[in-house]
Amino acid sequence: MALEITDATFEETVLKSDKPVLVDFWAAWCGPCRMVGPIIEEISGEYEGKAVVGKVDVDANQEFAAKYGVRNIPTVLVFQNGEVVGRQVGVAPKTAYTEAIDSLL
Repeated sequence: MALEITDATFEETVLKSDKPVLVDFWAAWCGPCRMVGPIIEEISGEYEGKAVVGKVDVDANQEFAAKYGVRNIPTVLVFQNGEVVGRQVGVAPKTAYTEAIDSLL
């Protein structure tokens, strides 16, 4: 299952990770986010131990959403060594997310 990432855990979980990190910025009321959610959960299971996969609820955690310019949701950011190396805004096929992670492994 994808990690629930909060403003309090973001730095430790995402920025200090030694693995690639995929972060889904979403909200419960967002229709497209509900379409991306199951894809993110699937990827979380498939990449367990190889990459960190998590979700940030932008309603409850606005600090890092603002820091990374997340204005539309769903936005999925990919991090490597604390830096954003990929960004996908809106709904995309699963391969768009897996290829971003694969390129870092």
